[in-house]
Amino acid sequence: MSLMLKLLATALLLSSVLAANTDKEVRDFLKESFSNNPAIVELDVEISQRMKVPTMKGWDALIIVVNATVKAKPKNRKVKQKMIWFTDGKVITKELTNIKTGESLKDLVSPTFKDSYYKKENLIYGNADATHKIAIFSDPLCPFCGTFVPKIIKEMKKQPNKFAVYYYHFPLPALHPAAVELSLAAIAAELQGKKDVVLSMYNVNLDAKERNVVKILKAFNKTMHTNIKPSDLQSREVQEHFANDLKIADAVMVQGTPTMFLNGVQDKSKRKWEKVK
Repeated sequence: MSLMLKLLATALLLSSVLAANTDKEVRDFLKESFSNNPAIVELDVEISQRMKVPTMKGWDALIIVVNATVKAKPKNRKVKQKMIWFTDGKVITKELTNIKTGESLKDLVSPTFKDSYYKKENLIYGNADATHKIAIFSDPLCPFCGTFVPKIIKEMKKQPNKFAVYYYHFPLPALHPAAVELSLAAIAAELQGKKDVVLSMYNVNLDAKERNVVKILKAFNKTMHTNIKPSDLQSREVQEHFANDLKIADAVMVQGTPTMFLNGVQDKSKRKWEKVK
């Protein structure tokens, strides 16, 4: 659980039902509720997007962005949290659950993947004007990603006019510390003109817990037949590319890997691409 979610836990136990006819009412209600936590010293609540909830006529899902300053030592910290709330224009609630299946309706909604997120530097295979756009967020040291992502990319690569494949680095440092430097090394290698970097980096034999940059790059260079140096990881171009990938991931609320979008809509099954024409 994130720091912000812990800080808001008490507030979220308050009544989650409210007359909610306008965005302002929603913001005011949430801000007042969250402000009850004494650890929060500054708070801003915004609604970044409204979406219709599939299977629930009259209900909208709201993407709520909370920016806060919280008490911490040696100095206060700024934290940001995105969350989903639901409203039918009369009430607002944190959860909607299908009574027959027990499925949380949060699984049916996600922020839209905007056209501006399809950047040239993230296009790894296919034509930019292909029939379908696939966006993949992945950690190269995630075990499931390692078996799943290269396989589907290889299949899509065979159909360049059908699939434009966009790849976004999303390492999970808490689980796989080495994935950060591995991702940076991959970006550096691409900038140096190396081909098929994304597919090849999943073959790097590396302990996911490794933190020694020299050892990480030794394993990367051995597999990729490159000569990436620690200084290459700190170049402005590499850092900007990496930061932009993380920024897009945050914008569309990517929380785990692999996460896939098909034509701007998150595909939680990760299989819809197999059925498109």
